[in-house]
Amino acid sequence: MGTILCKLIGAAEKIQKERDSNMKIIKRSGAEVEFDSQKIITAVTKANNSVIPSERMTELQIRRIAEDVEIAVSNMNRSLGVEEIQDIVENQIMNQRAFEVARHYITYRYTRELVRKSNTTDEQILSLIECNNEEVKQENSNKNPTIVSVQRDYMAGEVSKDITRRFLIPNDIAQAHEQGLIHFHDADYFAQHMHNCDLVNLEDMLQNGTVISGTMIEKPHSFSTACNIATQIIAQVASCQYGGQSISLTHLAPFVDVSRNKIREQVTEELKGLNASAEDIERITEKRLREEVKNGVQMVQYQVVTLMTTNGQAPFVTVFMYLNEARNPQEKKDLALIIEEMLKQRYEGVKNEKGVWITPAFPKLIYVLEEDNIHEDSEFYYLTQLAAKCTAKRLVPDYISEKIMIQNKVDKNGEGHCYTCMGCRSFLTPYVDENGKPKYYGRFNQGVVTVNLVDIGLSAEKNLDRFWEIFDERMKLCHKALQARHERLTGTVSDVAPILWQHGALLRLKKGEKIDKYLHGGYSTLSLGYAGLWECVYSLIGKKLTEPQGKELGLQIMKKLNEYTARWKAEEDIDYSLYGTPLESTTYKFAKCLQKRFGIIEGVTDKNYITNSYHVHVTEKIDAFSKLSLEAEFQALSPGGAISYVEVPNMQDNLEAVLSIIKYIYDHIMYAELNTKSDYCQVCGYDGEIEIKENEDGKLIWRCPSCGNQDQNKLNVARRTCGYIGTQFWNQGRTQEIKERVLHL
Repeated sequence: MGTILCKLIGAAEKIQKERDSNMKIIKRSGAEVEFDSQKIITAVTKANNSVIPSERMTELQIRRIAEDVEIAVSNMNRSLGVEEIQDIVENQIMNQRAFEVARHYITYRYTRELVRKSNTTDEQILSLIECNNEEVKQENSNKNPTIVSVQRDYMAGEVSKDITRRFLIPNDIAQAHEQGLIHFHDADYFAQHMHNCDLVNLEDMLQNGTVISGTMIEKPHSFSTACNIATQIIAQVASCQYGGQSISLTHLAPFVDVSRNKIREQVTEELKGLNASAEDIERITEKRLREEVKNGVQMVQYQVVTLMTTNGQAPFVTVFMYLNEARNPQEKKDLALIIEEMLKQRYEGVKNEKGVWITPAFPKLIYVLEEDNIHEDSEFYYLTQLAAKCTAKRLVPDYISEKIMIQNKVDKNGEGHCYTCMGCRSFLTPYVDENGKPKYYGRFNQGVVTVNLVDIGLSAEKNLDRFWEIFDERMKLCHKALQARHERLTGTVSDVAPILWQHGALLRLKKGEKIDKYLHGGYSTLSLGYAGLWECVYSLIGKKLTEPQGKELGLQIMKKLNEYTARWKAEEDIDYSLYGTPLESTTYKFAKCLQKRFGIIEGVTDKNYITNSYHVHVTEKIDAFSKLSLEAEFQALSPGGAISYVEVPNMQDNLEAVLSIIKYIYDHIMYAELNTKSDYCQVCGYDGEIEIKENEDGKLIWRCPSCGNQDQNKLNVARRTCGYIGTQFWNQGRTQEIKERVLHL
């Protein structure tokens, strides 16, 4: 009997080890390791032995605790953090009614936490260097964490976050951020006097000259030179701020005619004495000019993709294509020429290390829909057809409706304007300068703080009166956090980033001059972000945003958010604006925090992600046109930034359907995009959709459906996750969200 019992125990222990090896936990340093239930048994046993014998648990009770913790961990379908597991352990000890043991266990945790506070940052940095910090590795889908320049940026970021948490922001803000009640964006750059994103005044820098790294750059004498200077400006700007930036092709358009005149002189000289007609000269001139435009656009595309800024990635740059921004008919035709070449080259893509054409992440392209290009008989409709073809294959361009934007963006003069966002979706508010003229280029965003709407909804426990009380408390918290961002920039002198503040990218201040004036009066903005409107509404009334009652409450919440930003703006003369946050890594963080605080609630916390901004949930079955129509109402209430999307299959053989969506965007919504897929397997050459599968330990992985390749270093995957295209893979929460997206067409 004893032998049989020993074999049974041995078999049970073997099963236990196999089960443990299929689960992972994330250590405090960020490294992912195998779950080991024996460590729980050891920790609980130590706490158990520290109390008097009459208060102790039996060995069977301790083993039962470990088993229950293991079941809880396996049911979460993601890697839990050490703190989450310890919370479960505490609850299980109390379930055994061993309250004295629980008290000792909690005291031990608290003591260890005090010790850890002195060296957590050190551990984080060391794990970064060794490339085993799972959370940071998947924090940004456009950063490769194995590259030393990226590691250097992440290391500096860990120091910045530590300083920010301990010294630079109030303790209640730091705690709210850690608990996932709010998200204090970009704390890894907060220690420095850096702002978020901007619209680069490329026109001023090219027409009036600039200075780059102490070198005077004069007005260029050709289109190709203008393109070269533009890419250098982009790289410099990206290294001096942490958000996205946008440039307009309109600012390059005047240099097409500069090159035209220069080439014409050269051709005339070459053909002197050959009896060449004026038509011959013009034909040769235009042919050479097109070649220069092609080379200039290629320079922009390849330099943006290959440049690496000081934060270890390509610049987050958006290129704006707006025909009506041109100031005369010739400039408009030249701008159309640049846009055509930009779309053609983006359609072609760039070659990967195997020499195969793939979809690049940058630059992001925005194409404005207007009367001159939206109808079949419009002069520039051919550009819209080319844009549709490019979108179907390469995910860009995205589309702004001039008609709807002019309705939404009205300045104090009563005039509507169409202009680009700063990066992927952050929009400036309308602004009129001291001369009564509208101004957008040269302006910027100071920073973002996002409120977790889902947490407010769940905390209210279906009581709407309580919801608005908690809502008010969280708004005060967000306001305080936004004020901290503003105060951090106050007193910044122009010398910290000459390219921005002294040499025209944003301003032309004197050395030693402070930027304070431009933090007030609407010149720049502060963004109140929001996330999880869908889950928030559902948690309160059990209705979706696609249902009348859900939509009504959702719009009411949006209007209330705008009331707060308007009040703060009036009181402080600072332009607070409501921003639909494009959560990337934070969607996973918020989801984990919600599960920890409220458990698993169907339709609310049963995913490892929450929904971006006002968006319809990714699993909701809805057609493209209904989705855009519904979201247009919410987008209009998100003036500081928003973008809608529709998820589509491969549309390269159905461009008429793409064009029908584009035309619908023009008539119904300000800013939208089409999400398709553009992948490639370097092992077998498969160029279809790379699939997402669950491996043996429950982790989501990317896999080639043709050859089974799972090596991310040998897969080229392009997905849009936050307005920008990501190409370096995502955390488990965002990966689950991508996997569960339904098609809208």
